[in-house]
Amino acid sequence: MKMINPLDLDLVYDCVASALDEDLGRGDITTRAVVRPGSKARGSFMAKQDLVLAGLEVADAAFTSFDPYLQIESMAGDGEEIPAGRIFARITGDAQTLLAAERVALNFLQRLSGIATLTRRYVDAVAGTGSRIVDTRKTTPGLRMLEKYAVTVGGATNHRLGLDDGVLIKDNHLAMAGGVLEAVQRARQSCGHLHKIEVEVATIEQVREALTAQADILLLDNMTPETVREAVAIVRAHPNGESTITEASGGITLDNVRHYAAAGADLISIGALTHSAPAVDISFKIRHA
Repeated sequence: MKMINPLDLDLVYDCVASALDEDLGRGDITTRAVVRPGSKARGSFMAKQDLVLAGLEVADAAFTSFDPYLQIESMAGDGEEIPAGRIFARITGDAQTLLAAERVALNFLQRLSGIATLTRRYVDAVAGTGSRIVDTRKTTPGLRMLEKYAVTVGGATNHRLGLDDGVLIKDNHLAMAGGVLEAVQRARQSCGHLHKIEVEVATIEQVREALTAQADILLLDNMTPETVREAVAIVRAHPNGESTITEASGGITLDNVRHYAAAGADLISIGALTHSAPAVDISFKIRHA
């Protein structure tokens, strides 16, 4: 099972090890009591609903952490749309291992596939508009890189990976700095020449201030599609407007995302991709091998 954008395997195994330690504790007492040692089994992963697959290699790691010689067969890859009822992977090996690792494997697979599935719906909703869907830092603590990977599997783009990854001046920064112009100027003086400066603006007045300050990216926060359209027009009419990126954020749903795209926003950032994506339904059934 291969990822389309491979993750750091050390990170994958660290996340899986933590999850296995949490779930297993001192061992799977039910399986040890019920299943004879040395029993062989084959497990099958099946989609119980239509979904976009993500996290196969993470699920693999849950099993291979116990036994690297398990036989794994995949009939699909991350990023594929899987219809309900389709078996997309099988794994054969020690029955006790399969039973001990199945819940952790499913938790990762269902969570990451849920993110990829929701993301794909947003990406499809703005298809042909020129706008790109991006994620946010609203991720599960400790699982950010996995969840952001799932976003890319769904067809969207990652925003910042962390606070050290880019400059984004938000409303609380503005309150402490004394306004848009002052905050952008401070950031420009402090940060290296390779850093772009993004600033959150909530009003047309702040849009004009950010342009005067020569911010590189304007995050249009909690604006209506109509206000976003007005803001984009002001940006494009500015001497530096062609190189200034606009990003719409806040209050965006599947019902209205295309309106924001039609308003001309270059980027549309959606926290729901990671903080509200429902886990998809995937089953794992085993039988004697």
